[in-house]
Amino acid sequence: MSDEFKKQAAARAAEDVMPGMRLGIGSGSTAEFFVSALAERVRDGLDVIGVATSERTHALAAEQGIRLTTLEDLPQLDLTIDGADELDEQLTLIKGGGGALLREKIVAAASGNMTVIADSSKVVTTLGKYPLPIEVVPFGLKATTNAISQILGELGLPQKLTLRGGEAAPFVTDGGHYILDAHLEAITQAQSLANRLVEIPGVVEHGLFIGLATKAYVAGANGVKTVLPA
Repeated sequence: MSDEFKKQAAARAAEDVMPGMRLGIGSGSTAEFFVSALAERVRDGLDVIGVATSERTHALAAEQGIRLTTLEDLPQLDLTIDGADELDEQLTLIKGGGGALLREKIVAAASGNMTVIADSSKVVTTLGKYPLPIEVVPFGLKATTNAISQILGELGLPQKLTLRGGEAAPFVTDGGHYILDAHLEAITQAQSLANRLVEIPGVVEHGLFIGLATKAYVAGANGVKTVLPA
């Protein structure tokens, strides 16, 4: 049933797209439903241009006839529509389950607004049940891992980090980086954690999206609900 809810949230977000808009197009399963809904409107004559947040999204959107460009050519966007792995009532997000968190954050930050689309299972009171992705450079991986563990300990968080894909075949992002997943259970100081993580030289980015989402469409058994930051 969650796929049907994702589809409903994506369809609602597609209704907000106006002619001439410059769009950031997200990654992940819910965002792919948005690509399909947007492509249907494009086929009906809607003129928009998009910047994809991953190679996969770019290929899917191009295949469905959506006009695309890059942030180099279009550095300011009107609206980004993307999914989330978790979101709370302040619309603070955990993203990066699909491995595209760096590009997703760059695109969201270049946008005037960001709308999150999700099914109701992604809404939480406290972030952290979903592992927090931390994108790191391969060079010095052990040193970076140790530095992250130290910060987690100082913040009273579990020091459980796993390399996505494992040491034998690590997952590699579109940017050529690795991802460490931090199993934190409950993140009560999201801003402090975010600030500390970006101080580590080997950390490229993390999956905490703070102050970027301006609205969410959350679909569940009672339909699609509009959520604004508390």
